[in-house]
Amino acid sequence: MKDQAASSERTKVKRLPARGAYDAETIYSILDSGFICHVGFVVDGQPYVIPTGYARIGDNVYIHGSSASRMLRNMAKGVDVCITVTHVDGLVLARSAFHHSVNYRSVVVLGKAELVNDADEKYKALEAFTEHIIPGRWEEIRWPNELELKATSVLILPINEASAKLRTGDPKDDDEDYSMDVWAGVLPLHVSAGEPIPDEKLKAGISLPGHVKNFRPR
Repeated sequence: MKDQAASSERTKVKRLPARGAYDAETIYSILDSGFICHVGFVVDGQPYVIPTGYARIGDNVYIHGSSASRMLRNMAKGVDVCITVTHVDGLVLARSAFHHSVNYRSVVVLGKAELVNDADEKYKALEAFTEHIIPGRWEEIRWPNELELKATSVLILPINEASAKLRTGDPKDDDEDYSMDVWAGVLPLHVSAGEPIPDEKLKAGISLPGHVKNFRPR
């Protein structure tokens, strides 16, 4: 994906177009900061939106799941797919109910996903999923065996048609409302990591690894 190359009439931001962004840096930074995407698709006229994990490698988004997954089986048939990722950065508290809002960053990716059949690409995607959750994890864990690989499907969706939409800053009140005796502003929201909780079956003597102890959300 080159800068602006992902823009299309279908992904062009119509409502409040000034909030739209189409450059790779913005789109990729929003994707890389998330863990969960929502995948929209239609089967026999019925729309579905399913939350699932994902990872980005280069100009592609990868998703994975059980080989028996209805979502993945239908996506592999070449149906139209919409993937969205959203981060809520703050609650925008205005002087009027009408102008209350949310500061956010979001991405929409449209296209058709394909099943990954190449063994090396599939393995790299599974590594990317793990590293996307928490960097440094892949080198410490047991890697997928042959049976697990067969039980897992990986799909690839090229980022050829995408857009970002963002809101930042203060409330946008009506001029006559600024004189009201009402507190207004932004309540920031952040994702934070809590204290790690060891598995009840953890072997004695195993210390907390650095990649877990030092983890900070993106």
